[in-house]
Amino acid sequence: FDFSLIKRTLLTQCVFPWQMSWRPQYRSSKFRNVYGKVANREHCFDGIPITRNVHDNHFCAVNTRFLAIVTESAGGGAFLVIPLEQTGRIEPNYPKVCGHQGNVLDIKWNPFIENIIASCSEDTSVRIWEIPDGGLKRNMTEAVLELYGHSRRVGIIEWHPTATNILFSAGYDYKVLIWNLDIAEPVKMIDCHSDVILCMSFNTNGSLLATTCKDRKLRVIEPRSGKVLQEASCKNHRVNRVVFLGNIKRLLTTGVSRWNTRQIALWDQEDLSMPLIEEEIDGLSGLLFPFYDADTHMLYLAGKGDGNIRYYEISTEKPYLTYLMEFRSPAPQKGLGVLPKHGLDVSACEVFRFYKLVTLKGLIEPISMIVPRRSETYQEDIYPMTPGPEPALTPDEWLSGMNRDPILMSLKEGYKKESKVVFKPPIKEKKNVVVNGIDLLENVPPRTENELLRMFFRQQDEIRRLKIELSQKDIKIRQLQLELKNLRNNPQNNGL
Repeated sequence: FDFSLIKRTLLTQCVFPWQMSWRPQYRSSKFRNVYGKVANREHCFDGIPITRNVHDNHFCAVNTRFLAIVTESAGGGAFLVIPLEQTGRIEPNYPKVCGHQGNVLDIKWNPFIENIIASCSEDTSVRIWEIPDGGLKRNMTEAVLELYGHSRRVGIIEWHPTATNILFSAGYDYKVLIWNLDIAEPVKMIDCHSDVILCMSFNTNGSLLATTCKDRKLRVIEPRSGKVLQEASCKNHRVNRVVFLGNIKRLLTTGVSRWNTRQIALWDQEDLSMPLIEEEIDGLSGLLFPFYDADTHMLYLAGKGDGNIRYYEISTEKPYLTYLMEFRSPAPQKGLGVLPKHGLDVSACEVFRFYKLVTLKGLIEPISMIVPRRSETYQEDIYPMTPGPEPALTPDEWLSGMNRDPILMSLKEGYKKESKVVFKPPIKEKKNVVVNGIDLLENVPPRTENELLRMFFRQQDEIRRLKIELSQKDIKIRQLQLELKNLRNNPQNNGL
């Protein structure tokens, strides 16, 4: 026999395992090895009395110039505004923004004007503040705008992603108000929720608004009309937070499963009848905060009360969600601020940066998410064109029905450009706030003990003021009566 011929025949006819068409167990990804790097202690912010309020918000906002943190304060609500380069220990008497009469519940920087910040509070107001270029030198108590329209405390505020001077606020009166800051008035009211609104998120061009609510419903809303386009009743997945996943027409929610484990769910924004996938994360009780980076298609999940940040890669095809890695830290986080993309260090291949609030230490830690690359040149594949600090629409254009995608910019060569948008607050007269034919400031009975106490103290102040005014008028009347009596008793005036 010709054994060499038999061997060749067998080799040509056999199919070895490595020649088979099979799918690998992991997706090859350029972000597979992304890691989190905590800044050195001298580049952290230390000695900050971070608020101990239990409201489920981040209590932190950051842009390329300033870091803002809600702080403990007596006699009302306050927050700190610190220049990003002013790291290290913060003095106890550092100036504060302290104009609110109640606890500050949320703060957000204007995405197009870097020294304008909005805040909302338990005192039912939304306020707009203008921070000096070099930071605060003394306490700031006067806001450039005070916006009153909610009858309960205001828990969430969000700036529109493409239109300048459009602000959304959600209150415990179950309403979402849309403010046009050019006229300092609410121009629309969304009144489709039956309980407290937990979260708001916009799609890329701001034409859709997604909300989660305590009534266990996820809604996709057309904000200008207030029409609910899609609604999901989440019985098995109690939703807490929601985020739009860029332009891929997907939504991601975090919540709690029927077994009280932390869970995430992926939804098709055009069909909320059933989630595409549901995935249980762990058995911890803290809220899961989702953060999505549309440039890298990476999703970050940070647990409130623990120190972990998990990150995944999102794709449009199954399995949709691919686990990458986890950043671990023993220090629990109360909230996280996120730096805008045009503030990142592209020379270090930094693709995301968190500012982590560590309440127990009074510490703010920057955490950089870095793609390990050997080359020091600009990495275009991980830094595509990204939304910049220029608005695409005016308030009137957006309110009239126009939609535009964000104006993109390049991060190459450390792109820095001063925004040309300037905030000019209107002169506002006090008057009734009427939206959709409803007076938003009409008297509403208090629902909580704190609201009752605030109303009581306001009424006491009003009564005290009226008593002083009444006593002054009584004195004036008595003086006039004496002068009239003297005139009548004077013999020269008998003819009167």
